[in-house]
Amino acid sequence: MTSKSSALSLFLTPIVLWGLLGTAPSPEPPQVELNNGHVRTVLYLPDATRGYYRGIRFDWAGAFKSLTHNDHDYVSQWFETYNPTMHDAINGPADEFVALGFDGAKPGETFVKIGVGVLRKPDEKAYFFARDYDVVDRGKWTVKRGKNNVAFTHELADPATGYGYRYTKTVRLTKNEPELVLEHSLTNTGQKTIETSTYNHNFWIIDGQPTGPGIEVVFPYAIRGQGQGFGDLVKPTGKKLIYSRTFEKKEYVFSAGLEGFDATPAGYDFSIENTKTGAGVRATADLPLDKLVYWACATTSCPEPYVRLSAAPGETKNWNIRYRFYQK
Repeated sequence: MTSKSSALSLFLTPIVLWGLLGTAPSPEPPQVELNNGHVRTVLYLPDATRGYYRGIRFDWAGAFKSLTHNDHDYVSQWFETYNPTMHDAINGPADEFVALGFDGAKPGETFVKIGVGVLRKPDEKAYFFARDYDVVDRGKWTVKRGKNNVAFTHELADPATGYGYRYTKTVRLTKNEPELVLEHSLTNTGQKTIETSTYNHNFWIIDGQPTGPGIEVVFPYAIRGQGQGFGDLVKPTGKKLIYSRTFEKKEYVFSAGLEGFDATPAGYDFSIENTKTGAGVRATADLPLDKLVYWACATTSCPEPYVRLSAAPGETKNWNIRYRFYQK
């Protein structure tokens, strides 16, 4: 066992799971803690048999259990019923990649989800994120822990489709700063060019505040939006999204694409604030914002910022998402 692996094993002790709703699985999933004196977070580790998240929608790297800054909570369980294989039974921030090769595959053939594995297409129906697909190959996961970071590497090759990659996501706490950075690196090790999009669903819950007038989503530009609940439950007001009232249990809002952002890296910029406690988090990134989906339910408000990725065989693409925590 390497020294890094030995260090990692010291942190795989059971920690009591807490959250807004639901209960923890048993036995306790493998996990690791990071603490830089400003931010403390606990991450679940990828594990096909004991992992907290074993769904096939979101990237398995760095699933969050908790995150605190200055005694304010930012991560907790937003969903009511827990099942490790449920597509969205994951706390934020959580990355998802658009599937590779699904549209061109015939029933019975394979396609690829980065950070998940090789999956089988069962029929001619369009891809649906909440549907279960058989897993053909989960690839190989490697985890290495540093002083204030954990690096998750997923290696996968699918000869049937020609796709292959080495994907590393490093979850890092910036030294002496109230900042979390998700560092991504994707190397194309296959024969086909990788053309995909990726986004982070976020899933932030600040101090347990339910979705309603106590939560505001703030942008550096005037925002416009249409869709389920827009103009009623949520209203774009200048540079903010403002809720008209507290959501009922099953209510939600959804826009397939907010408008008004700058399609550059500067456009990837938003904050979520709890106006009652003054705690907030600001998200920025270093790739151009391609699309900005928005979804919120009774427990969480979720800007979903998409960026495009293209990597020829042998090419590596790197990008970072930064989350800065603050209190007004």
